[in-house]
Amino acid sequence: MLFLGIDIGSAVSKCVITDETEAIRGKGLSPGGAGTGGPQAAVAMALADAGAAAGDIAATVATGYGRNLAAAADSTMSELSCHAAGAVKLYPGVRTVIDIGGQDAKVLSITPAGKLDSFIMNDKCAAGTGRFLEEMSRVLAVPIDEMADVAGRAAHELQISSTCVVFAETEVISRMAEGAAVGDVLAGIFAAIAARVGALAKRKGVVPEVVMTGGVAKNEGMRRALERELGTPIHVDPLAQYAGALGAALFASQSGL
Repeated sequence: MLFLGIDIGSAVSKCVITDETEAIRGKGLSPGGAGTGGPQAAVAMALADAGAAAGDIAATVATGYGRNLAAAADSTMSELSCHAAGAVKLYPGVRTVIDIGGQDAKVLSITPAGKLDSFIMNDKCAAGTGRFLEEMSRVLAVPIDEMADVAGRAAHELQISSTCVVFAETEVISRMAEGAAVGDVLAGIFAAIAARVGALAKRKGVVPEVVMTGGVAKNEGMRRALERELGTPIHVDPLAQYAGALGAALFASQSGL
């Protein structure tokens, strides 16, 4: 039996297919979130990866920003619960999950038994989210997947005092006009985001092991900055961006068996 979990984010859709043993059989990721063709494309990719057809899926659970728009899903589940379940599956000893998505940042506390205990969330401001990094990528003309390497060559970390996306853009442009190196500016941007997310995590309480999920987890510069801010190692699994979809698939297996 196969079970499908789909995480419909604000900018990217992720899909994971598991079997009755909770092993991952297929996955798919497509640009485009709620209101686009991204979810359908992600599902098609996962089915192809699993060598399966839509009729082979016993149950489907949708999560994420656009979960209520997934008409084909049998049920929906909070992204908090799904990210917690996915993170525990990837790292059974996890006690703190930091998820930085396109629109918000979340810190989840996990019990020793591997269950979601409590959470804190920032969804009022784009600072500390993937959107902030995307805007800085555009302003600096540095692709997101090259940001970490460029920041790693920084001679020093340039302080970025503004955490608001609008004001930070103006500040970064001013610093560049003054002759600041791109790497120094990027190092400062990572530090500014880490300070914002780190403050959220400290309010919740950081208990190792710490795991980072979401698309921003793929950015090594962001992970390093957050490790420095929190003073603790942060684990990032290669499937970190799929954590929500994986958790949804696990919930689908529980409902479909």
